[in-house]
Amino acid sequence: MTEIGTIIDGKYKILNEIGRGGMSVVYLAMDERLNKQWAIKEIRKKGNGKNDEIVVNSLLAEANLMKRLDHPALPRIVDIIDNGITIYVVMDYVEGQSLDKVLNEYGAQPEELVVGWAKQLCDALSYLHSQKPSIIYRDMKPANVMLKPEGNIKIIDFGIAREYKEQKLSDTTVLGTKGYAPPEQYSGQTDPRSDIFALGMTMHHLLTGVDPRNGEPYAPVRQWNPELSEGIEIIIDRCVEPAAENRYQSCADLLYDLEHPELITKGFKKKQRRKLIS
Repeated sequence: MTEIGTIIDGKYKILNEIGRGGMSVVYLAMDERLNKQWAIKEIRKKGNGKNDEIVVNSLLAEANLMKRLDHPALPRIVDIIDNGITIYVVMDYVEGQSLDKVLNEYGAQPEELVVGWAKQLCDALSYLHSQKPSIIYRDMKPANVMLKPEGNIKIIDFGIAREYKEQKLSDTTVLGTKGYAPPEQYSGQTDPRSDIFALGMTMHHLLTGVDPRNGEPYAPVRQWNPELSEGIEIIIDRCVEPAAENRYQSCADLLYDLEHPELITKGFKKKQRRKLIS
């Protein structure tokens, strides 16, 4: 563990610890040359077993994956420093509160807010899926979405994101988060529709306050809150279809319905049929 006050690479001064995982610690640091704050993820090379080596390589792969991305809802990686014992990954410091903490503090969120966040997440996932090859995020959930003070969101924690390889039957042994992950993630290949499932479950949780990790049988959002719109219920139900072919096939399709939820309601379809008949 790096001591508070240590200066990394002659410019990044460690201010305090802001998070930690199994083999990594995240610090808030000040770039003394630019007078700018960054988050620095410290990854220690323990060197005492193959499993440690796999985890270090996975964390490095995450950093290198992120380094080539550029989207307002994704944190930037600006530097990777390897001194032989420790790897330091310097990235955007995302100020704000994760959506799981928002849920814990305030409970279920208003539909208008959730739809706004979902549109931003759709745009970010669409950007990841458009990469060559596609990047599948694979762990969408409220805890991995930061709400910034100005109201925009950022996706964090790319620990299990993977490039989609069409010919590969099983893309990873990491299973994502129970309750949010789609059925196919437990048995093999994931694709962009897997992220759509997890986004649907994330919207469901944000709107109802019902945590899918608790094993509660799935029920449409209006069974939990009748005040929610028919459109948002139809959208979420389609996102979380167990069979991937029955979901939205792209985030662009999902985004269109989020922007025009009234067009998919039964009432609108009846009205259109009446117009056609007349």
